[in-house]
Amino acid sequence: MMGWIIAIISGALMSIQGVFNTGVTKETSIWVSSSFVQFTAFLVCLAAWFITGREGSFGTIFKVDNKYMLLGGAIGAFITYTVIKSVDSLGPAKAIMLIVTSQLIMAYVIELFGIFGVEQVKFVWRKLIGVILVIGGIITFKWD
Repeated sequence: MMGWIIAIISGALMSIQGVFNTGVTKETSIWVSSSFVQFTAFLVCLAAWFITGREGSFGTIFKVDNKYMLLGGAIGAFITYTVIKSVDSLGPAKAIMLIVTSQLIMAYVIELFGIFGVEQVKFVWRKLIGVILVIGGIITFKWD
């Protein structure tokens, strides 16, 4: 149950963040806004690390087996960029709807093929039907 609650909070925060970042971008620039987002995220994470007991150390980051996994932060910069651009051009609801649908499809593809060391799952028609229903929801939502 806690996983559901955290996921719902995450989705809500992503939507709010997208709107905030788009607003800041309108008064600065996309790269200034994105840099500020990443910098403040770093500060919050650093503070949380100090407050929660400093589990692990920064030196262990260089011992990660699959070095490509360290690209998460760089990908985060492009996530920030693409969210800002999509919210600006589509509006919050349409942008987030497409972003979440893309996340769902990509996550399922990653699971289906066991990409990036994720445990591979078997294809299930019910999940494909679910994705089709989500896409149908987008069409219905966008329909004037």
